[in-house]
Amino acid sequence: MDHISRFEFQKCVTRYHGEYKASRFSCWDQFLCMAFAQLTYRESLRDVEACLRAVQPRLYHLGFRARVARSTLADANERRDWRIYADLAQGLIPTARGLYASEPLDADLADTVYALDATIIELCLSVCPWAHYRRRDAAIKLHTLLDLRGSIPSVVQITPGKCPDVEALDHLALEAGAIYIMDRGYVDFDRLYRFCLEAAFFVTRTKQGIQFKRRSSQPVAASTGLISDHLVVLATKESRRRYPQPLRRVRYRDPDTQKRFSFLTNNFALPALTIALLYKSRWQVELFFKWIKQHLRIKAFYGVSENAVKTQVWIALSVYVLVAIVKKRLGLEVTLYKLLQILSVTLFEKMPISMAVFDVGPTFEEIDDGNQLELFDL
Repeated sequence: MDHISRFEFQKCVTRYHGEYKASRFSCWDQFLCMAFAQLTYRESLRDVEACLRAVQPRLYHLGFRARVARSTLADANERRDWRIYADLAQGLIPTARGLYASEPLDADLADTVYALDATIIELCLSVCPWAHYRRRDAAIKLHTLLDLRGSIPSVVQITPGKCPDVEALDHLALEAGAIYIMDRGYVDFDRLYRFCLEAAFFVTRTKQGIQFKRRSSQPVAASTGLISDHLVVLATKESRRRYPQPLRRVRYRDPDTQKRFSFLTNNFALPALTIALLYKSRWQVELFFKWIKQHLRIKAFYGVSENAVKTQVWIALSVYVLVAIVKKRLGLEVTLYKLLQILSVTLFEKMPISMAVFDVGPTFEEIDDGNQLELFDL
């Protein structure tokens, strides 16, 4: 917790009046309880209460200033503005991105590369009617712009489950010179043309039914899996009105699966094979979603209101970024998964984290005892 600035945290609390009429249980106490729940994968608020009360003498030195009670924690999740913890996560993200700025990419590039995608987090419709998704389902959608250097979420939006993925582009502040990798669900030429206007680049897959006219071709090395590299324009008048600039279409055959892919981009400088490798690296955002759903508590929730659900999701993301910061700052040569597993059982141990993450086998002194018989005397 020392890697979180208490001053910045308190600014977030003050911004949204988080401790208005709060007598003892502060927002920091709430965050510590929920972070403990994430790191140790607690099943319920009752579980959190029981486990923290079992180590009551140690809580003061960790920053707890109030007695942990399930009802108090439930009320805090219900009433305190979730934007406090959203701002906390957004404050930690630049720190993490700075630490991982020198991480290598699959493609040898100096540019910033992002992967944009969304995932559904399912809820129960009977207790979360505010999140109606389908006829019998409730859900929220987590839109994430992932910085591929270190797999750090750069921008996160939580929307209703019905919100189309492509609408995330409307709220995205594009970074000049950066490359954005998206799947074909984001192919909307009005929105894609904004990348050209703001000097950013995109790489995506084509949809069936889109008509192109080929203007020119570039030679490709068939041994690398490339099929073609074409300069194209949209064929229909309406499409050209929405996207009047030329596009680059790269066709590629995966050497392992023999599947064919057709990519669209507005970057004409990168080699064609690099375009294919960039799209392949988009899989990192899928792995990120899978990872946080498996190792953080965002599939089962401690509260059912919209505020409680968003509070839990944002605190989970804060914990993910915080663990990434700790890993980098302390130079720990372990995966985030292993670090989380070790922290889950050593949170209350007084030892340096660096000692906890390394495998230290038992040491035995050689004892020469003449009276000790050999177990196996051959």
